[in-house]
Amino acid sequence: MAERYAISKVNVPEGAAVPELVKMKMEKEEKLAEEKKQALAAKQKAREEERAKLKERTVAYEKEYADTAAELVKLRREAKLNGNFFVEPEAKLIFVVRIAGIMKMSPKPRKVLQLLRLKQLHNGVFLKVNKPILNMLKLVQPYVTYGYPSLKTVRELIYKRGFGKVSKQRIPLSSNDIISDALGKHGIHGMEDIIHEIYTVGPNFKQVSNFLWPFKLSSPKGGFVNKRHGYCEARGGDWGNREELINELLGRMN
Repeated sequence: MAERYAISKVNVPEGAAVPELVKMKMEKEEKLAEEKKQALAAKQKAREEERAKLKERTVAYEKEYADTAAELVKLRREAKLNGNFFVEPEAKLIFVVRIAGIMKMSPKPRKVLQLLRLKQLHNGVFLKVNKPILNMLKLVQPYVTYGYPSLKTVRELIYKRGFGKVSKQRIPLSSNDIISDALGKHGIHGMEDIIHEIYTVGPNFKQVSNFLWPFKLSSPKGGFVNKRHGYCEARGGDWGNREELINELLGRMN
């Protein structure tokens, strides 16, 4: 493919008469070569500028995460000193993992799992916490486990198992150009932009979540406890809401 679009160079011996058609071809090839050189230089410059901006945004994101964590610690300490209870902020992000196959499943839960893009065993997706999503999770609760992922978990999942949906194909996120082409119009140009948008449930969460292919996780190291029973049951189980304890499970499945 590269050879097909390569700009050829016509070598003419010194002192030889050059036909008019060859002269015209040489001029055209020189013009194309110059245009290609300029386009490559412009692209390289734009890439360097975007990389510098991404570095600045990454530093800003890290500061934002640290400030949020420090603010929570401060509020907890103030509540303890004043003898009050501190109400933790409500989670905005859920990570759902499918833990059951398709056997003996009624049509309604099967359709809901399809809408949540959980079509295979051990598939996982990020979801925004809202009433419709929570109602859908109630319908499929015996077939999934979910909870509130930490920043560390979100980052590890996206860096290790993150794939993008490009032209309905599963493409590994090996370059920021893939992300820029798909999400550049939303101001997202790199992995840290994706992590920030997902973790903070930003205004472009829907577009970023749809761009990410459902995560294909491994079976957990050490196995499940009992998939037929709920995690919150006295005897112990696996399906249902694990809240922050989902991070331990995802650490074994990633």
